[in-house]
Amino acid sequence: MFNLFKIPLVSNTLIVQSESQEPILKTNFRIVLVLIISIVFISVLLFKNLFFKSTYLLKSFGELSVEPEIAFTNNKPTFLEFYAEWCEVCKEMAPQVSSLKDEYEKNINFVFLNVDNQKWSNYIQKFSVNGIPQVNLFDKKGNLISTFIGKQDEIKIRESINNLEKEENPFEEIINAEFSIIQENKKNEVSPRSHG
Repeated sequence: MFNLFKIPLVSNTLIVQSESQEPILKTNFRIVLVLIISIVFISVLLFKNLFFKSTYLLKSFGELSVEPEIAFTNNKPTFLEFYAEWCEVCKEMAPQVSSLKDEYEKNINFVFLNVDNQKWSNYIQKFSVNGIPQVNLFDKKGNLISTFIGKQDEIKIRESINNLEKEENPFEEIINAEFSIIQENKKNEVSPRSHG
């Protein structure tokens, strides 16, 4: 008889221990989950420039752009880029373009036109923009010297920029298969305050 009473007692003790560990496990799980979420959140805050730098650069290009009408009449060479904020190739090239802009902006007009803005449709048609990014380089007289479509090597663009000062420049067109096809703008958004 003594053995029969002992077995239920051991069994009840195990049940009590199991029930007391369950809240501890839930609490530990919550702590780990909160730690993981905190680490992800802090990482995004610390590295946001790295994650969103290209998109930020594209927006800033449009906001700081020289007006095309001024660029083509101020007797300076012009770097004209057609882009869109959704364009992955544009985002990929944004750091290179930013570097070129920083280096040459004193001597060259930098114009950035967002293809999603209907305000620029006449330029999009005039320069037959079908794929982006498209970079057009003009000499100081407004003559089109080079057209680059798609992903380009910064060195090649830099060479073309350096050649803008030459008196005779034969036209060159360089097309790379890595480009984005212009999407139809269904919103027809026009922002008179920016190029974006």
